[in-house]
Amino acid sequence: MKAHEILHAASDDTAGGIFQFLYEKDKPAYRACLQLLASRRKLRLVILERRSRAERHAWMHAELSRKANEDAAGEVLQTWLLGAHSDLICGFLDTLGIPHNGRGLLETLPAEPEAEKVRAAIDKVFHEHPPEAVFIYLHLFAEMDIAGWPALRNILTQDPRLCPAPPTPAAI
Repeated sequence: MKAHEILHAASDDTAGGIFQFLYEKDKPAYRACLQLLASRRKLRLVILERRSRAERHAWMHAELSRKANEDAAGEVLQTWLLGAHSDLICGFLDTLGIPHNGRGLLETLPAEPEAEKVRAAIDKVFHEHPPEAVFIYLHLFAEMDIAGWPALRNILTQDPRLCPAPPTPAAI
């Protein structure tokens, strides 16, 4: 799944939590995202700033779910995951025996571990972390994976915890 599709699949509560995290912990990133989205819609930033935070976050969720905002959606998700869920990232990488900088950043991505080891790492992070955060991280990781981890991609399509929910009738 692409970053905009991941955000589209995210619940309103999770998306709101992502934007609230940025608002509280990384104001420059929050403001830059808002400015970028406003400029792409040819809106003045002040119009969005006058909205309540809940309305603004709902608008941001809708905008970042659009294919045209794939780049911004990826940045927002990466910032949130590295800031709010670095323990999830580190736990997944540690379980797989992949060295990282202690915050979940890799210099190089090694070859994919055995499928059973990947499944065990996924089960562990699902047990220890919020399911939606795990869903977002694993899909984003698979999308950014330039080395290609076919076992992970296969698990993402078969594990019901990692398959996006079908659209609700109201969304169709």
